[in-house]
This record gives sequence, structure tokens and C-alpha cells, in this order.
Amino acid sequence: MRLEGFYVQFSPVIDSAQNLRLHALHRRLREQIPDGVTELQPGYGNLYVEFDAERLRREEVQEWVRRALASLPATAGAEGRQVEIPVRYDGEDLPDVATRTGLTPAEVIRRHSGADYHVYALGFTPGFPFLGEVDPALRLPRRDTPRAQVPFNAVAIAQAQSCVYALPSPGGWNLLGTALTLLYDPNRAGPFLLAPGDRVRFVPAEGATPTLPAVRELWPARPHTPILEVVRPGLLDVLVDGGRFHQAHTGMARSGPLDAPAADNANRSAGNPPGTPLLELTLLGPVLRALRSVTVGIAGQGMTPLVDGQPVPEAGRVRLREGQVLSFAPSPVGVRAYLAVAGGVQTVPFLGSSSVDRTGLIGRPLARGDVLGAAGLDAGAPLRPSAPEPGDRAEGRSGVVTLRLRPGPQASLEALRALADGVFTVGTQDRMGVRFEGPPVPGGQVVSEGTPHGAVQVTPAGQPILLLNDRGRIGGYHKPAVLHPDDLPRAAQLRPNQRVRFQPFVSGPPDTWAAPWFLPALPHSPEGSSQ
Repeated sequence: MRLEGFYVQFSPVIDSAQNLRLHALHRRLREQIPDGVTELQPGYGNLYVEFDAERLRREEVQEWVRRALASLPATAGAEGRQVEIPVRYDGEDLPDVATRTGLTPAEVIRRHSGADYHVYALGFTPGFPFLGEVDPALRLPRRDTPRAQVPFNAVAIAQAQSCVYALPSPGGWNLLGTALTLLYDPNRAGPFLLAPGDRVRFVPAEGATPTLPAVRELWPARPHTPILEVVRPGLLDVLVDGGRFHQAHTGMARSGPLDAPAADNANRSAGNPPGTPLLELTLLGPVLRALRSVTVGIAGQGMTPLVDGQPVPEAGRVRLREGQVLSFAPSPVGVRAYLAVAGGVQTVPFLGSSSVDRTGLIGRPLARGDVLGAAGLDAGAPLRPSAPEPGDRAEGRSGVVTLRLRPGPQASLEALRALADGVFTVGTQDRMGVRFEGPPVPGGQVVSEGTPHGAVQVTPAGQPILLLNDRGRIGGYHKPAVLHPDDLPRAAQLRPNQRVRFQPFVSGPPDTWAAPWFLPALPHSPEGSSQ
């Protein structure tokens, strides 16, 4: 799978009328999605269309969009429901917002709660609403460097936008208060309180912060065919499948394996088709006891499998007898390995996928005493691996890994030159992305829009961040580059403190680099821009 995409551009600025038309297009496109279109992500002023370039040509996808645009009515219809959200105005940034705007805290509260807000999109995290427009007197930029963790249910503002952080997550907006009702709960019949097009009014109130929803489990507590017991969990062992597609408009993460070729090879070694639920193991693998004879497939990097403490002669496909213990010894190269069970793991999918989304409270890492069950009968002979696993493209273990880049939606000569000229070090990294430390890269802010898979996002402070599977679906920072799709598996195996050099590939003058990312929503929105 080679994911590419483009933005259908309705308006370069926040415009509620154009946003309603954007959602009308979104509804029309969802009526008949071609096989190979993987995601549709509404933002404030554009709709991000993602597709698998191995199955569809860009021209085919754009023609499908143009036909839908031509059939849209002149008006997009009425707005949605009116929803009141009680807010306790106790935000950490409220005094600072008051100082910077020259208002009193009471006046900030009065202005923020005195308007109706249009729900432009859901994204970043599940149920997170992007709302507008904020009173002009309150419009302040995002923080130059996002917070690593924003409190659950925080109400915030940035420029003309307001939001509610429906779940704990990183974020760079200015915090004003705390919402006193749940906007997202994966355990209720309707997980999402708001939908695009709704109207929201914040109501000052007092009361306790709601309890964070419980994690929605992804495997049964009592599987019908127990096969593996967790004696000791690893650092991070999570269930993944092909990924959670066609849910970007709700804010759900794609999830799925970070190193997709390695996951496919593990499944094929076990005799399963690609996309069968399996385990992704990170840095330090688990200790598992076989509860009956079972065949497993193992692939990836970062660890070596052991059976009863002894190295496995053929790591791709391993037959465990009842009572045998599978463990993993660390290896010096890579971070992630994959463990597949012949026939697949028994799961309880959520919104079409069995992949863990830790930000969205969908599933959790393995814990001591967990028991995994088989979904089907043990498979026979292994299938032929789909692709060789990529090497680390490094000059020895201490060498520099090279990652190829393509121009992104906010590509500029200055940003790509800075990325090409510097040597960067892997700082913090997780399933959401990789933060690089090194020389500053020109960055900035844009009206919040969908985030492409593998985008290199750069904050105003100049720090590049590679966005991976569990990234926020909508973001407002510059994306001057996107990682080459073939290098995503290599990026998934980067270790902390590893050195990286970026190699951009460009053609034509710099003012044309971003153009392929934008399809103007003509003829009905002449103010749409191809940037």
C-alpha cells in the first residue's frame, strides 16, 4: 500500500458557508467510495482525500471528486443541532490570555461563552471538535511549542478557533477551562457527542470534571480457544490489523502496524493473509506460555525470539508445543517486531478494526495474566512473504540513516534546504510520531487541516515531527515535506538517539512544489485556492 493524497480546497480562510459545502461533498463522496480510496478527512476549508497509489491513479481519484463537485446543489443545507456544553472556567492559560488581550478574566469568559460556535470538523483525537469563530478580541496564536499533555476535557482557543480536548493528548492551544460533559465515550452506543455542522454554546458552570471513559477492550476476557498466556508483558505489546480506515472524519487514528511489510511477513509466515490481527512488539518483547500447540510467525527488528530460553533456528515460523515459553532477547538494530498466530487472534473489533488506538481508549497493551485466543483453526504451510524487510540504510550501528522526502502541502525552499542540510537526532518517539532534535527548520501555522500519513510537521519553534499511524487526524502546523512511502517502515524502526539525514527529491521551481496537493473546488467556490 502506497498512500498518497490531495486537498479539495474550498476556502483558504475559515468560512462557515464553504464549510457546509465541504461537508456536503464529503457526504456525497461517502455514498460510493471507489475501492482504493482509503480516507476522507474534512478540515476547516478543505477535504483531504487519501488513496492507495498502487490501486488508483491520482487522475482517476480527482475525476471522481470533480464529478461529485459538479453534482452538488448550489446551497449546502441547514446547520445541525444546537448543543450546550457546561464549562468550568479554570484553565491554566486564562490569566495569560487576559493579560495578552488587555481584558479581565471575567471579560474573557463572557466573550468566549457569549457566542454560538459552528462545528467545522472532528479530528486530532476522537470526538475533538474544531469550532469557530472566536470573538476577534480573544484571537491569539497557538503556543510555539505544543504541550506534551493537555488535561482531559480542556476547553481552549487559538486564533479564530475554539475546541474541547475530548481526550488527553498533546496540544498547543490556549487553555481557558474544563468541559463538564463527555464529548467522546467508546463504550456508549453513540461514541461522539458532536457532528460537523452542529452549533455549540459554552455555558459557565461549576461542578466536577467527568470521569475519563474506560478503555474499550479489543479481545474477549474468555476466548473460546485459549492459546497464549502472558507471563510477563514487554515494553509495549499491542494488537494491530491492517488499520482503521474510513474513520478520519470522527477523529479516530488509522493505527495499524508501523512497519507494515514486517507485519505482513509475520502473518504470511504463520499462514495468514495480510491484515490478520497480530501483535506489534516494541524494544522489549513479552514472555508468553503456549496453552496448546500453536504455530506462530515472527518478523521485524529489535529482538530475537527464544523458545524455552534457546534461540529459534528459523525465526520466521515457529511451532510451539503446549507448555513451551516464547520470549525475546533484545537486538541492537531496530525497534519493532511482529508476532502472528496461525489462524489469527480472536478479537472484538471497534469501527471495523481490531487495532489498538491508545489515545482513543480502544484496546490496551498486554498485561500479566492476559490470555489470547485463536480466531480460527491452525494454518498449514506458510505463505510466501509479500516483501523483503527493509534494512536500516545506515553506515553501521552508529551511522546516519537516510530518509527520503517529497515536497509537502507547505513546501518551501527554505524548509527543504534546512531539512537537507542538517543531521538530526531521534528524540522522543511513539506510535503518534517521531520528534527530531537538531538545527531549526522554518515552520509556521495554517488553518487546521487533515494530516497526511508520513508528513513532516514543523512548529513555529522549528522542530520537525514525523507523523505516524496514531497521529492527530487534523493539525495546524506547517507540513513542508512528506516521507517517501517506501521509507515509512525504516522510520518505524528508528531507535532513540539515532542520527538521521533527510534527502528531499524535488522538481521544478519552488513555487510549484505544493501545487499538486490542492484541487480547487470549482466552479462553486471561486475563492478556493490551489495555494
